[in-house]
Amino acid sequence: MRHVSVIILAYGDEPLLEDCVRSALASRDVVVEVILVDNGSSSVANIAEDPRLRILTPGDNTGFAGGCNLAARAARYDELVFVNSDLVVYDDAIAHLLARLDDPGVGMVTGAVLLPGEPAMVNSIGNPIHYLMFSWAGDFGEPFAAHDHDEAVAGICGGLFACRRELWRALDGFDDQYFAYAEDVDLSLRARQLDKSIVFEHRARGVHHYEFTKDNTKWFLLERNRLMNLLTLYDRTSRWLLLPVVVPVELGVLVAAIRAGWGREKLASWRWLWRHRDHLRRRRVRVAALKTDRGRAWTDVLSGEMHIPEEFGLHVPAAANWVLGRYWRLVRSRVN
Repeated sequence: MRHVSVIILAYGDEPLLEDCVRSALASRDVVVEVILVDNGSSSVANIAEDPRLRILTPGDNTGFAGGCNLAARAARYDELVFVNSDLVVYDDAIAHLLARLDDPGVGMVTGAVLLPGEPAMVNSIGNPIHYLMFSWAGDFGEPFAAHDHDEAVAGICGGLFACRRELWRALDGFDDQYFAYAEDVDLSLRARQLDKSIVFEHRARGVHHYEFTKDNTKWFLLERNRLMNLLTLYDRTSRWLLLPVVVPVELGVLVAAIRAGWGREKLASWRWLWRHRDHLRRRRVRVAALKTDRGRAWTDVLSGEMHIPEEFGLHVPAAANWVLGRYWRLVRSRVN
């Protein structure tokens, strides 16, 4: 029987945390330890003691990225599964995730993250990634019955995925600086740069009690981290090739942000990147050092257009999508 370390983070009021932990501990056909990182949650005290449960208390809020790194270092087992604290896994989900890791070339496996209710509707079955590093919940709102088969996907959904500790260490896990959001995009693409594929396992299901919040801090983190991906995952030549579309898109996002009330946060994301440019340089060096010749095809999974569900608050006009798609077809063979 396989052994797995399941990693869950908690922060603030977590009404579903107990259900989440209980569902992971109830997983069948695997030996489970659950590592719960308490980033400052009032709900952790309600969790029943279990010898298979360890609670880590870092003292400060490490964010999603830092908390996952902390838990992965503490993990006893060589296979890791990450589960959002508001997600309840089916009892066979973790076993299916791990079994798929055995497929040749697979680096990470993402599960079927479903919305509550019947019939089952998709929250995410792996996330699309645009070449400007926008990413969104894949096939959000579609009937799950249309996706009851395995697929290759661009990126994991950070709410339910598995990888081996060997790959996690090779990638050095998440970058703590991300804190939260878009770290799953970064991890997915760096795995692809090592010629590791990302796959969706339809039998690994979990119900996500999901609400897309639109607070300004979240927009700051989303935009800052998206740009951190853009500025560090591509090489110098690629960044110059993409500049003709990066500039107008950035201005367009700024205008949209001002209209929606988070213009200051958009400007703050630019300021943060400038003030931390040394960190970006170091990241670029680390990313470049890990890229492999066989992994040069990592950009093949990037989309040229953005078809973001309206629930996520960022509308891309059809004309803009046409230009973005045409430009990507023009330069993609030279981008790495």
